[in-house]
This record gives sequence, C-alpha cells and structure tokens, in this order.
Amino acid sequence: MKIYYVTLNSSEEADRIGRSLLEKRLAVCVNWFPITCMYRWEGQITQEPEVVLLIKTQSGYRTEIEQLIREHITYTNFIAEVTPTNVNQGFLDWLNAEVPVPSLN
Repeated sequence: MKIYYVTLNSSEEADRIGRSLLEKRLAVCVNWFPITCMYRWEGQITQEPEVVLLIKTQSGYRTEIEQLIREHITYTNFIAEVTPTNVNQGFLDWLNAEVPVPSLN
C-alpha cells in the first residue's frame, strides 16, 4: 500500500484529480484539506493557501498517478510517496477489492 501526499492550488483541482483517480481505479480513497503554505521563491518569502490531496492506493502506480495529475495541472507541485508500516486489515481488504495490484510486466 502507498499514500501519496500531493499539494495543489484549490479544492476544485483536488476534486477533479481525486474523482479521475477513483474512476480509473488508481485509488481506493482520496481526502483533501486546506493548509497554509510558506516558502522561499526567488529570494522572497511567500505565504498562500494550498490544498493537500491524500491518495490511498496500491504500490506500483506512481507513474500513472503523476501522469494523471499532470493532465489537470501545469505548475510545479509536491508529490511524495509514503509507505505505511501498519494498516488495519479491513482497509487493506477494501483496497485489494477495489484497486487491482499492478502487473509486473
């Protein structure tokens, strides 16, 4: 199992990306929430609203997920892959029933 932590500019982007991931069976569940982002850019400190999208999926879909995100946004964002060490069995059963394990071909 993998969780992807993705930063976006708006809830609307998270909704479109999340829905597309679910329709293509690249995720079993997505969550998003607003945050505040502060960063250095071209010598200046900038602060602005941002949205975090969490994507819960099988291992092996990173390339497909990143390609799908690029279909919806063109700016540089953050995508991190997280590997949970302990997940409840009921959730794993749901994940395995809804999202196929990618083939190794």
